[in-house]
Amino acid sequence: MSGKQKFTISLNNIVVYGYHGVHPEEKSLGQRFEIDLEYRLSNPAFPWKDEERATVSYVNAHNIVSKVCAEQSFNLIETLGNRIVEEMRARFSVDLIIVRVRKPSVPIHGILDHVEVEVVWQA
Repeated sequence: MSGKQKFTISLNNIVVYGYHGVHPEEKSLGQRFEIDLEYRLSNPAFPWKDEERATVSYVNAHNIVSKVCAEQSFNLIETLGNRIVEEMRARFSVDLIIVRVRKPSVPIHGILDHVEVEVVWQA
């Protein structure tokens, strides 16, 4: 096989409980958030090795999302998404990270399914 292979890993609809938002009720009561995380390995081994150390474990990536959501409170879901990107970049050799944060319970006078923010980082 010629050319460079790229491997993208996706974790879809990670559900966390957090205290993010600008309203006092959001900070005190908390709410459900849904997060998608995609990342691409910077320099995957070629040919591909069937070993966990050849990749960025999705278990470790999930732990980062859970930890960031649980340990800090953010006013904006944009900041939450960016913080997840920063943690992924600091720990792993990746060249693309996409984080989507969905907030199903939004204090808006209107009917909608959710609000979503997408944060994209690429080397």
